[in-house]
Amino acid sequence: MRELSPLRWRDKRLYIIDQRLLPAKEKWVELKDERDVFFAIRDMQIRGAPAIGIVAAFGFLLGLRRLKFRSRKYVVKKLRHIHRFLGSARPTAINLMWALNRMLKRAESLLVEDRYQFEDIIKIVESEAINILNEDVKVNRMIGKNGNQLIPTSASILTHCNAGALAVGGYGTAIGVIRSAFEEGKNITVFVDETRPYLQGARLTSYELKKLGIRHFVITDNAAGFLMRLGKIDLVITGADRIVRNGDTANKIGTYSLAVLAKENKIPFYVAAPLSTFDMDLKDGSRIPVEERSSEEVVVIAGKRIAPKGIKAIHLGFDVTPAKYIDAIITERGIIYPPYKKNIIKFINSSK
Repeated sequence: MRELSPLRWRDKRLYIIDQRLLPAKEKWVELKDERDVFFAIRDMQIRGAPAIGIVAAFGFLLGLRRLKFRSRKYVVKKLRHIHRFLGSARPTAINLMWALNRMLKRAESLLVEDRYQFEDIIKIVESEAINILNEDVKVNRMIGKNGNQLIPTSASILTHCNAGALAVGGYGTAIGVIRSAFEEGKNITVFVDETRPYLQGARLTSYELKKLGIRHFVITDNAAGFLMRLGKIDLVITGADRIVRNGDTANKIGTYSLAVLAKENKIPFYVAAPLSTFDMDLKDGSRIPVEERSSEEVVVIAGKRIAPKGIKAIHLGFDVTPAKYIDAIITERGIIYPPYKKNIIKFINSSK
């Protein structure tokens, strides 16, 4: 089986799977410029914090390739505009700005040196985007390897939303941990929250686990707590869209509820995420911007209205789980344990 990835860079062209159509249809679409990339991110053709960052990096590259060289100052001005434009596509996931900052920094470092021709700069910036993609896959495999040590030889694992290959460059973060345990021969059963309203669990996580041959059950979001009480769940693993200095973590709406339920039922709750997901500029989760999306995504499912016309829905795309509910954070460099206020800073500094 070919390794699943949500994007391809082929012959200087960027293609993504339109994740809105999965699992019924696997359709690859070309994103031709930074505007296509912006709308693909905003409209959730591509989603998952690391995947958003990677696609944005290629969007930055596509924008650079479209520029006509007038002067180095002109190119820098235009690239900063592209950086701001792509960065506004979605507010919560920090990986988006992490990747764009890296791309802009690389481009600007080349533009200040007269020895580089514009064509050379484009090639080097392209290499940077490709590096971001390749590094992500390696990082995810390390997250899987590190997280595997937390998985018993036989385990029923609950996961929320989609933190698999479709949410990253390949392999997965939370699903990467599950994959690593499965590949080692552990007896794994996964309970997959459907993840309303966009159904990333039912549509995407189940799609991936089926391809991998991992036994799983899709459950309604509101069944998770009772299954914990019945002793059907051994641990919970989710991904993350932003982790701040004290360990508070933003992830898909519904994650906070699961963390509270896990604590009540004395079940470990783990977060799996790369170091690029950490936002050391924010001291706690109250400062994380939480995206609010269209009411239509709540009241219309697969083109069919399920609520009366004219009503309004509150649609928060994410929530923030306080650090006190998280038993460990799994990264590519190792596992971080509480107390997070002290240990995250120490861990990040030792990883530099």
